[in-house]
Amino acid sequence: MRGVGVWLAPFNFLLSIAFPVILIVYAVTQHRAPSLSLVLVGLCGCITALWAGMYFWKMDTEAPRDEPIRFNRARRKVYVYRFRHNGLKPFSRSAWGARPEVYDWDNLHAEACSIYGAMGSGGSTQTVTLAVLEPGTHKVVDRFHFAHDIQQGEMYWAMAQLFMQQGPQALPSFPRPPRDWNNEKIRFNLARRLAPKVHWPEAIDLESRSAPSMHG
Repeated sequence: MRGVGVWLAPFNFLLSIAFPVILIVYAVTQHRAPSLSLVLVGLCGCITALWAGMYFWKMDTEAPRDEPIRFNRARRKVYVYRFRHNGLKPFSRSAWGARPEVYDWDNLHAEACSIYGAMGSGGSTQTVTLAVLEPGTHKVVDRFHFAHDIQQGEMYWAMAQLFMQQGPQALPSFPRPPRDWNNEKIRFNLARRLAPKVHWPEAIDLESRSAPSMHG
């Protein structure tokens, strides 16, 4: 679905302008001010269309090209490149953007869940998320997306466990190199062209790819 929002956004922006224009035209042609109820309807329509346009645009163009997860066996840490967004604050800069998070591997637990929405599978789809537990308890303090379906999630989680328990030698060999979304050739999808590339903060990038020092 990504790529639809960039085309819906201009339509909503035009719609937000249309409401006050209609009120002005009404006042000019009728030679009287529109009623309070009509003004309120126009104001609500303008705000809603403006909000929807900004939301569609930012969801399509500000979400990164990928949200990778790094597993560091030596540190027993998991580094997650997460995109945060807040639909109630479409104009806020601080409420939107990629913010890497660091979690302890021992506190992660895989969960299968169903998401309901306007989908072709009858209104629901199954996904796998990783729950972050409070140390020593079963209390969930955070969750993040892991896989789009149960079968894929089971495979990815089994590979993550193999890597963290036994190391890279336990993983199966793959005939193709991993996909690099940053260098993907994008032709027709405007949203993916405008989307920011994955850029880890320098400190987290170094930490997530290294082992702890003997002195640290």
